[in-house]
Amino acid sequence: MRYLFAATALAAGTIATTATPAVAQSISASDKAQGAQANPQLLAEFGGAYDGPQAAYVEQVGKRVAVQSGLSNAQGDFTVTLLNSPVENAFAIPGGYIYVTRQLMALMNSEAELASVMGHEVGHVAARHSAGRNRTASIGGLLAGVVGAVAGNGALGQLVGRGAQQAASLYTLKYGRDQEYAADGLGVKYITAAGYDPYAAADMLAQLNDETALQARVAGRDANAVPTWASTHPNGADRIRRARALAQATGRSEPAAQQDTAFLRRLDGLRYDDDPAQGVIDGQTFRHPALRVSFTAPAGYQINNGTDAVTVSGSGGQAQFRTAAATSDLPGFIAQRFSSLGASASGEVRTGRTNNIAYAYSTVGASANGRAVDATIVAYSFPNATYNFTLVTPRGAGIGAFEPLIESLAPLSATEAAAIKGKRIRVATVKAGDTVDSLARQMAYPNYQRERFLTLNGLGGDARLTPGMLVKLVVAG
Repeated sequence: MRYLFAATALAAGTIATTATPAVAQSISASDKAQGAQANPQLLAEFGGAYDGPQAAYVEQVGKRVAVQSGLSNAQGDFTVTLLNSPVENAFAIPGGYIYVTRQLMALMNSEAELASVMGHEVGHVAARHSAGRNRTASIGGLLAGVVGAVAGNGALGQLVGRGAQQAASLYTLKYGRDQEYAADGLGVKYITAAGYDPYAAADMLAQLNDETALQARVAGRDANAVPTWASTHPNGADRIRRARALAQATGRSEPAAQQDTAFLRRLDGLRYDDDPAQGVIDGQTFRHPALRVSFTAPAGYQINNGTDAVTVSGSGGQAQFRTAAATSDLPGFIAQRFSSLGASASGEVRTGRTNNIAYAYSTVGASANGRAVDATIVAYSFPNATYNFTLVTPRGAGIGAFEPLIESLAPLSATEAAAIKGKRIRVATVKAGDTVDSLARQMAYPNYQRERFLTLNGLGGDARLTPGMLVKLVVAG
């Protein structure tokens, strides 16, 4: 998970908390042009706009907050999009474009939390924290890393990441500590001016911390390690404390705890985790019902599903899975693929067969970032497509740890493809006799059901449920 909050630089030791909206102005023509150019790319790489009923609601809340930023006093100058992405993320770009993913929205428990997320991201833009980032990052950045490896131009570092989550990295990654603190300040300022609870920002940060810790446990990582979304930013506990101080400085009293039932009911039916139309990840296995193909990552490796590629990352390197037009000339395809990545020639082409599918592969040596690496193209001949992996491994490793991955690729039958179902959020009303454990058993996961239930609902381990309260469940469907 990578989720970043942001805004303007704070003066040393001071926190700006006035709730008065900034003086309204118009979004510049150059910013509008920059945003209009980047928007289609970002939409494509984050699964496109989500078409559920929640989309219009997110747009309404986002515009209500955005006009407090001083970027423009016209709500029509802002484009707010709920993205069909299974990663917790939000960002904004120049030109009035604001984005939040459905996965992050599902983690929220109030409209004020939604407002705080978008207010923070708008703050990055208002403070021009992305100034100088003159190109849109994209999943193509991953392949740019392979290009760099093959061509020897030192760009391999681009290949280390989380697939589609890197798509907005030049807008949301590596903001400085002061910029992040300042964004927190602007976010609280904006939501207070818009009439929202300023304490929601701290609540949202706490939710993100808990979700990060849970994901680390599920993945077998150190739950106390620095969260991915905060790898270059102030640590979560400090951010939460500062966000609460910002809220207190507004002079508003913290409201009594109560559920935002209207918001929770809006989440009912929201797609959660992978959209089957884009393929699903189940443990170490990726399956795509439309492409009718599956593969399994080696133990300890992580699969990340982007819109136009799937990335498998681990200690032994990184692999990227793509699809191309069908061809029976696999050596020719490999040569063309290397050429597109900047290699003057491919290496020896070897062939194999797995699960009744013919494949071919070739490896070339390269250097990047001062390291010697191997780049390998593996291509499979399917009736309607050429599926292929691009691998980057340490020099001399060749396929290395990815041999099980290559051998695992297999076609799906029509029955197997039809059986692949996604997940959705269902909002349930607690009945007499319901407990955390009884409801958690309805979560559509094989493990960590209780922990997932508590985190999704922002509940502590000792939480007691009362009849009539609403809870979120993740169910198949």
